[in-house]
Amino acid sequence: MAVPRAKTDEAGPNPVDIYVGSKVKSRRLILGLSQEELAKAIGLTFQQVQKYERGTNRISVSRLVDICKVLKVQIDYFFDGSFSLSGKSGTRNLALKGFSDTKQEALEPDPLIKRDVMELVRAYSGIKNPQLKRQILEMAKAMSTSGADGKTL
Repeated sequence: MAVPRAKTDEAGPNPVDIYVGSKVKSRRLILGLSQEELAKAIGLTFQQVQKYERGTNRISVSRLVDICKVLKVQIDYFFDGSFSLSGKSGTRNLALKGFSDTKQEALEPDPLIKRDVMELVRAYSGIKNPQLKRQILEMAKAMSTSGADGKTL
């Protein structure tokens, strides 16, 4: 029995391909890798990585496994619950947040792709002392909950 594909605009990429591609880009940026570096590590051109990240080209499972190795993540990283498969009358309908025939609130841009977040994550990842890392994390948490008035603790 065939499983119907998620409905997409005939001219555009599949929402799942866009989602997985954005997760590849997000993780690549967190690690500070360029598209060229990722491409070289998996034996592709940077243009192909670019197409994967946009969702223009679909990533095969075997290629996704290669990408996982380079990006140091398990394959479930790309399927974190932001979309689900739900059975109806023996078929499966893909429900992907932000992709619907009905009007929805605009999706927030992925916060992990913002440059300042990337810089912070890279700097934090470079700290070797676990106690210092914990102190910085606790300080950041305290600062983020101190209020929006801009006053110091």
